[in-house]
Amino acid sequence: MSIAVTSPSARANRGPVFWGLPLWAVAILGMVFLLACLPVLVPSVNPIRLHPDNALAPVGQWPFLLGTDDLGRDLLARLAVGAQVSLVVSLATAAIGMGVGGLYGMLAAWWGGRAEQVLLRGIDVIYSLPGLMVVILLAVYLGRTVESLVLALAFLSWPDTARLVHGEMVRLRESACVEAYASMGGGSARLLRTFFLPSVWPTLLVSAMLTVPRSLLTESSLSFIGLGVQPPLTSWGRLASDGWQLVRLAPQLLLIPALAIVLTMMALLAVGDRLKASLPQQGSD
Repeated sequence: MSIAVTSPSARANRGPVFWGLPLWAVAILGMVFLLACLPVLVPSVNPIRLHPDNALAPVGQWPFLLGTDDLGRDLLARLAVGAQVSLVVSLATAAIGMGVGGLYGMLAAWWGGRAEQVLLRGIDVIYSLPGLMVVILLAVYLGRTVESLVLALAFLSWPDTARLVHGEMVRLRESACVEAYASMGGGSARLLRTFFLPSVWPTLLVSAMLTVPRSLLTESSLSFIGLGVQPPLTSWGRLASDGWQLVRLAPQLLLIPALAIVLTMMALLAVGDRLKASLPQQGSD
């Protein structure tokens, strides 16, 4: 009985994990990125400028390509700012979760013994909490800002990464390669640097890619019920909330931000699934 573990050098022969990504997902994420950059690339794009004479303009009316809201604000400009906020919150949440969760999971597996059990029980405590309620309480207590949303969502997301990293580290720790290296007198620091870290990095990347859409959905949900960022900032969830109140007069105000959320989440999940499939498989012979 042996455990097959792919070494970093062997994994490199598979080629970059980004090969084979769904083209439609890459195209959608590229358009979202360009949309978020629109206010920088085109300074005339102003999400708070009022055009009372063009209130509730339909889609396609120049110069408002996606129309305007009930105050005459350009929906395309507001969608671009919403993309910035939604992406910043989601990506920052994933980055913090990857850092905190990755370190936590690695330390739990590295220390082992009683310390490992104590750290794992800490993850169980986080899982036992009502997640959405905790995020709402933290967002309200810390203030409805981008920073508070990131901290609240990161508090909820890091245990998932910690679990994945811990499981990967335990498999590596118990593998025949590590045991052989340790029996030959290999140092712990060298083992961690040359074997564990390169092997755990793909797991961290996949976990981050799967955290982004969850964070995007949670942030959009909070903004939809009025607990997200406050004006003059906006997000896709807040745009959908504002559009819901005018759905009979201008359904595009709801449909366009809702479609942006759905398509972006589908693209992120597709990329995350592709990255997850690219991970080397561990198993027993």
